[in-house]
Amino acid sequence: MSKNLLMLQQRKTAAIDAARSIQETALAEDRDMTDQEVSEHSALVSSAKNLQDAIDREMELVTLEARGASTTTTVLSQAARMAAGNAPAQQSAARASVSTYGSGEKASDATDGKRGWNNLGEFAQAVQVAAVTKEHDRRLTFDASLTSYSNEGTGADGGFLIPPAMSAEIFSLSLGEDAMLPMTANVELQNSNNMLFPGSETTPWGPSGIKAYWDGEAEAATQSKVSITQLSLRLNKLRAVVPVTDELMEDSSALGGYLQGETSMAIRWKTNEAILFGTGMLQPLGCMNSNAMLTIVKESEQASGTLLAINLTKMLAALPAGSFGRSFWMMNNDVLPSLLTLTLGGIPIYLPSSPLTGDGFKGSPYGLLLGRPIMVSQQAESFGSAGDINLLDLAYYRTITKAGGVQTASSMHLWFDQGVTAFRTTFRLDGKPRISSTITPNKGSNKLSPFVRLGAR
Repeated sequence: MSKNLLMLQQRKTAAIDAARSIQETALAEDRDMTDQEVSEHSALVSSAKNLQDAIDREMELVTLEARGASTTTTVLSQAARMAAGNAPAQQSAARASVSTYGSGEKASDATDGKRGWNNLGEFAQAVQVAAVTKEHDRRLTFDASLTSYSNEGTGADGGFLIPPAMSAEIFSLSLGEDAMLPMTANVELQNSNNMLFPGSETTPWGPSGIKAYWDGEAEAATQSKVSITQLSLRLNKLRAVVPVTDELMEDSSALGGYLQGETSMAIRWKTNEAILFGTGMLQPLGCMNSNAMLTIVKESEQASGTLLAINLTKMLAALPAGSFGRSFWMMNNDVLPSLLTLTLGGIPIYLPSSPLTGDGFKGSPYGLLLGRPIMVSQQAESFGSAGDINLLDLAYYRTITKAGGVQTASSMHLWFDQGVTAFRTTFRLDGKPRISSTITPNKGSNKLSPFVRLGAR
């Protein structure tokens, strides 16, 4: 961090603290400030404002100096030193190959979103060299590639933002065929970190909310009152850290595939886990961990460790109107053998394969159960336990994410700590069920819910 910047910040803090002390002393004594105190307070506030202006000017200079220094040096000089004996020749050649752009040629290919890089591995190799030598490939500083850390150009104090096209690629991989986030009612936030959603959980037959009445001629209209609830969401941080070995650094193709695959799986798994079972503390509140979740208990005479067709039909009947076409089964893989024996009136209720497309799935590789697709997931409990089979309509689940996904909201940086290089990915999201409890039907006593699980058997 710039010494001048640190000194200015300390002076500004001291001025603010002194002004605050004067004001709080007068308040504690239940009196107005004296003329002398007013004069001192005004001088301190004026000084803090002037110091803030100086801080802004210093930060602008620091940024310009960092960019200027990094564009006048290249990684080629480091490659030459390594070839002279500071590192194996093979590693030297590999690192030199990623630094040619830094030797001054025109950035003709830097507008494609990858900032002139061929792949993620090539980018990582250049950053590793920069971390050790303080000499930057020019592409690292092209078009805001540097992070917003206090001193972008200095090894362990800084880092480099992954080019947006590569970041977006990682994000798309994290939303694979078993990702639940695309099935939710999602809103992307542009300029804020939280949002308040108004809603209503009333029904036309319930005791509250808007009602319609038959009225006679010349009779006063019967009034009803709007009942609005509020759902508040605030973005939480989901982070994945993927360490990179020197061996992987030597092979940019292998490195790119490794980083993208590992990061994607970690983000997807934890996002699914939160949507289902999140605690609501520094993470989303999961639909199956809320009062809106409904459990279908086993039949009174049902043997332990069994699955009956009636269990599944009762789950289907528990869906609210309109949810059938959006719903899907989420179950553990060890449930599948039991499905093959289930029939209704001699007709199988499980079709092992289907050409179905849509509903957030790339086909239905596990077939259809009572007309709805199956997602096999290790988030479901083992066979016979409560939650081994779940029936979900995630349109009833509200989520917010930062606009742009990984490219903007998930600020991806390389950071350096005692010679260890790692990718850190941050994905920001929050979520809650759109209803706070199960739904009471107009007739009958069986509750309804878009989040249904089968109980223990």
